[in-house]
Amino acid sequence: MSCDSSLERNEQFAPVYSVWNLRLQIDGETENLDREKGEAFIDTAGFEKMIKTDTENPRNLFLVAAVQDRLVGFSRCEGIYLNRFSHKVEFGVCVSKDFWGYGIGKNLLNESVSWADSNGIKKITLNVLETNDKAIQLYKKHGFEIEGILKKDKVLSDGKYYNTVIMGRFNE
Repeated sequence: MSCDSSLERNEQFAPVYSVWNLRLQIDGETENLDREKGEAFIDTAGFEKMIKTDTENPRNLFLVAAVQDRLVGFSRCEGIYLNRFSHKVEFGVCVSKDFWGYGIGKNLLNESVSWADSNGIKKITLNVLETNDKAIQLYKKHGFEIEGILKKDKVLSDGKYYNTVIMGRFNE
């Protein structure tokens, strides 16, 4: 499958409302993320502040992915400013289910890894649901290693407990 998508640092590219709406939509499409639809709600003002912070902060990155001017995904790298953790960022990504399988998540990851490497960031960490095999394989292909497991970390809609896989990539 192919899908022409563009990636942009979200300074002025996507209206904040579009990012907010996409997050709400994606939260309702999959259980691979931490939130259910409507949980950990961030209003448009909160997203505006977060994007502004990410734009101004050299240790943060907020990317959006669009297909034919339609926002379909985004990713975020968030730096930690305590001196002992200043070498790393935490990565998160989400893509609309209609656009899974087109390489959009891979492109967001590639761009984030490239950004981190070129900005002196030594480590990228992430958490992924243990049943999200495609994501785990993608991360491994990009040099991420499993660093640990949080056992029975999440309860999904089936009432069962699931583990979270902690992964990291270190740039020597």
